[in-house]
Amino acid sequence: MPLRGDEDVVGLRKQVRERAVAIGLSLVDQTKLITAASELARNTIKYGGGGAAHLDKLADGLRQGVGLVFVDAGPGIPDLDMALRDGYTTGGGLGLGLGGSKRLVDEFEIDTRSGEGTAIAVVKWKR
Repeated sequence: MPLRGDEDVVGLRKQVRERAVAIGLSLVDQTKLITAASELARNTIKYGGGGAAHLDKLADGLRQGVGLVFVDAGPGIPDLDMALRDGYTTGGGLGLGLGGSKRLVDEFEIDTRSGEGTAIAVVKWKR
């Protein structure tokens, strides 16, 4: 799904909630996943100039989960270690986005390349 503005973030949140409910995630885990998805989608728009989100229902043996991948063709993240630290921001916010999102999900991977863009994959598993 494309990520260009606030209406796309709202649509993504709705789809993430539907997938989370469908696999039986607890209300707490639903909230964590939706919060992370919202933050990462907003970052994709604000810092990546827009992009896309891909949503998947996952299965690993008996486990079920929800996976999300956010991609953009923006400038990349110049200092990833710094960007993951709480309080670091280049956009005037609280600086909790990437690090906070990482703490809300079970798996978090990021691939960023200067001048090429960023891809972030997250997974929340049903416990």
